[in-house]
Amino acid sequence: MTSTTNEFSATTDKSTDASTGIKAPTPDGVGQGAAPEAESGGTLTRERVLAVCRSNWEYRGVDDASVREMLAELTAHLEEAAAAGRTPQDVVGPDVKAFAAAWARARTPLLQRALRMAALAPLALGALLLLTHLLDRSLVLPVEAPRVAFYVVLAAAAVAWETRRGNLGFRGWVIAGMSSLVISQLISWGIGDDPLFHLPLWGTLLFLLPGLPYAVHDIRAKRAETPTG
Repeated sequence: MTSTTNEFSATTDKSTDASTGIKAPTPDGVGQGAAPEAESGGTLTRERVLAVCRSNWEYRGVDDASVREMLAELTAHLEEAAAAGRTPQDVVGPDVKAFAAAWARARTPLLQRALRMAALAPLALGALLLLTHLLDRSLVLPVEAPRVAFYVVLAAAAVAWETRRGNLGFRGWVIAGMSSLVISQLISWGIGDDPLFHLPLWGTLLFLLPGLPYAVHDIRAKRAETPTG
């Protein structure tokens, strides 16, 4: 927890106090002209700060255990600020996304986060392909253009949704799935559904391998933090 507190202190030192009116440093993925969160999202509540930070950290590939620890640390600071009569903006500055991005960089280097995302993306795709194998009851999966479009649209929708609102949840997955089905059907009508190639089951399993260590680590960390009894 000490290292997390130091990271938070370093992040808040770089962020601008609300009274100064000086914009926080621009993070990765945030343009120079990005408006402060408080201005674009109305009143900056504690729940809003936590939601934006969680979404930002998950999108940037911070592991689940670190996200939970950082959220707990931030919640404690926000509660202390509220007890002292200060606002959430006094804690995180005028731009929540800049604050979250700075803390993500301090917690997990960009290269480490990129490697994690590069490993987990094939894992998610492999899980979907494996489910298709099971539903089709086949060891060889024909891959058609509509199927490729379905997976691409589903992944794009998931990333876009999590970037803006955090975890998809059941409603988000339903919307993303329906959108993917519509695009897939339109492509099927336009260019047909002849197989582009055939993917064997062992090929699908290869997609799972890079992300398995990360998935196992996240599951173990979550279980370790879950109180017993």
